[in-house]
Amino acid sequence: MFGFAPKLPITEEDRLWVEDAFHRLCKCLGRERMLHCRVILPQAEDFPDPYDKSEESLELMFQRICEYMQVDHESVELEVFADETSELSRLLPYWKGDQGGCAGVYFHPEDETKKMVVAIRQSKLEDPMVAVATLAHELGHVILLGGGLIDHDAEDMEPLTDLATVFLGLGVFNANCAARFQQWQDERKQGWSMQRLGYLPEEVYGYALARFAHERGERKPEWARHLSTNVRAYFKGAVDWIEKRERQRSGPIG
Repeated sequence: MFGFAPKLPITEEDRLWVEDAFHRLCKCLGRERMLHCRVILPQAEDFPDPYDKSEESLELMFQRICEYMQVDHESVELEVFADETSELSRLLPYWKGDQGGCAGVYFHPEDETKKMVVAIRQSKLEDPMVAVATLAHELGHVILLGGGLIDHDAEDMEPLTDLATVFLGLGVFNANCAARFQQWQDERKQGWSMQRLGYLPEEVYGYALARFAHERGERKPEWARHLSTNVRAYFKGAVDWIEKRERQRSGPIG
């Protein structure tokens, strides 16, 4: 009786963009791909290879993400670039980071006989969650741009690529890294930092993941417990809002 009505956690403009973006991804990738993809999680079952922040362990991670996103890893070359490198950071498209530089870069060569390149910033290897999110976004470019499915000059090309990680089952990583809180300490001092990656805020990821779950018929997906506190709250609010709207659309029976 005194319950509060579910509130949409994003603006109506953002909601309409998410709905349209899902529709476009369904058209170019196929709705079945979203419905039947495996949701990849930060757990040993999905990433069983030891990760020690080395380029060798990154390569194993990259190969697994390629498999999950249905990309032939033999067609893509993985590179790591130093944080101070400026040449790669001027190339587009890239995945933006919080320090004015790029976290990752996708490069499509003019010579079609050569491989596409996905590059990741050296410092991003320190956090495996960030490494997975960066690689997933850049492989989204491989799929959408490399496959000629979207226009490089599309106004929302980068946000759409972020959304593609949700569509293809890697959204938990990218949503959690939209705003990543980290604490640190050493013998003399301690503190915290917040790094932000990507083009979509946590609220939009929360709604997108709720839409993803709704389309797949998942009312309370087990994978939602892996979401960060903020994203999970937005996700739950969006789930309630979507369900209320669906009930209103169906109307009374009889």
